[in-house]
Order: sequence, then structure tokens, then C-alpha cells
Amino acid sequence: MLNTTWSVIAIVLIVASILGCWWLLHWTKGISDRDDEDDIHDSGHVWDHDIRELNNPLPRWWLNLFNITIIFAIVYLALYPGLGNLPGVLGWTQENRYEEELAAAEAATAGVYARYADMELEQLIRDPDAMATGRRLFGQNCAMCHGSDARGGTGFPNLVDEHWQWGEGYDAVLTAITGGRQAAMPPWAQALGEEGVPQVVEYVRSLSGLEHDAALAADGQGKYAMFCVACHGPEGKGNPLLGAPNLADNDWLYGSDREVIVQGLQEGRYGQMPAFEDQLSEERRKLLAAYVLGMGEAAAILEGRQ
Repeated sequence: MLNTTWSVIAIVLIVASILGCWWLLHWTKGISDRDDEDDIHDSGHVWDHDIRELNNPLPRWWLNLFNITIIFAIVYLALYPGLGNLPGVLGWTQENRYEEELAAAEAATAGVYARYADMELEQLIRDPDAMATGRRLFGQNCAMCHGSDARGGTGFPNLVDEHWQWGEGYDAVLTAITGGRQAAMPPWAQALGEEGVPQVVEYVRSLSGLEHDAALAADGQGKYAMFCVACHGPEGKGNPLLGAPNLADNDWLYGSDREVIVQGLQEGRYGQMPAFEDQLSEERRKLLAAYVLGMGEAAAILEGRQ
């Protein structure tokens, strides 16, 4: 939507262009209506003493086609939006067209999802058709971040392992899909100071059994208790209610290298998963949640965790 100034400018330019085309046709038509067809008009330009540039009239059919384009432009701009912010007589908009097509698509697929509406989680996971539909939903809405195999990447959680930052289970997954997730770890560079950051880094690495400097880790334990324990807990096992990750396992969303942990402490982390409540119907969200959990169960079986 243009603001008022740009809308007026657009209208003026469009109208001026149409009027300019009409004037050009009118002026050219005057040349075409010469009474004496044998009268030769030239522009006065001569090359090589005998080559003259003629000023012949345009073919009448060409002029009529040009008139038709002008009439078409006027009718189109009257019916459809095109003159700045003026809506047009028909009131057509891209938003309305999209909503109509979306409603038609929803109506066409309503029968497909109605079959899954009353099915329990276990039934959905064991139903090949339901999982095939869930796979398509995942590919359309989730694969760009979590990967086609749902194993994620740096900054994007793995959905087929046993680590769930916001809690595991159907309700937690469905809540994430519906409302999204907003992770917010504040930066601690100023609070920890230049010496405190590497100390906390070493202590955090010690929680998950990674190679670390014992002396620095001992100094960092107190600072961890002061600044980090409220979210990550005294043992570093995190808090699913806050989305605070477990620092005592081997699952690192952004990586466990010292440089990466330093960056997280100094700059904070602000990961965000968008909400799909407005993009996907309730039936689609439920089926997608079942598919995500079904993938994790399949991966667990393949890897021998069950």
C-alpha cells in the first residue's frame, strides 16, 4: 500500500502516460489523413545527395490497434486496482484472491484430514497414509530449518534424538508448532568481565565432560552459580519451561567449541521458531506433531535405543 503522496504521483504519471499516447495518436492521425495520397512528404534529411527520409503516414490498422490498447488500459484501471491506492470498481485484491484460493484448497482437502481428526497419537504414527501426509507437511513447513531428515543443524534442533529443549511429548511438540518458540539468553560479557567469560566457558565444558582447564573451571563455578543457575540449574541440566538447554549432556545446539560458547556468553542467543497457528489448521498441526514424534520413534528403533 502506497502512502498518499506516492499514490498521487503514481496516478498522475499513469494518466499523463495515457493522455500522452492519445495525443501522439491524434497527431499521427493528422498525418495519415492527408488528402493527396501522391503527395510525398519528407523530413528534409538527405544523404548521399539523393537519399531522402520520408514522412509517410502510419497504417490505419496499426493506429486502430493502438487505440484499442488505450481503451483496454482505461477499462482495466477502472475495474482493477492500478491507479495508486484506488481499489477499482470490482474491488479485486491479491489478498482476497489468495483467501479464496486458500478456502478452495481447504475445502478440497477437508476430507483427507477429517479421517485423522479422531485418531489417537499411536494410531497416527502407525498409519502409513497419515505419516505420508505428515511428511509432506513437514517438507513444506519445517524442512528448510530442521532438514529433510529432521536432524537439524547449527542453531536448529535435531527432532529425532532424545534431547528436547522445551520438553518432550505430544503436547510440548504441538505447543511449539502452534505458538512457536522464542529463546532468549541475555549477553553476559559486561557482568562476567574479561576474566569471567573464559572461566565460565571452562566450567560449562566440565559439566558435559569435555576437555577443560580445571583451574579456570573452579573459578568459573561461582560465577555460574551467580549468573547462570537461575535458568540452567545448579547441575546445568536446563529447564524445559524456560527453554534453557541442558549443559551437562553432549547435545550442543550451536556447538561446544570454546569460541562458540564465548560468543554465546558475550552476545547472547536469540533463536526463534515461528508460530504456525495462522498458517496451518488444527488438524494439520496435530498430524505434523504426530509425524515429528513418529520420526523420533523410528530413529530410536534404528539406533537401538528401544
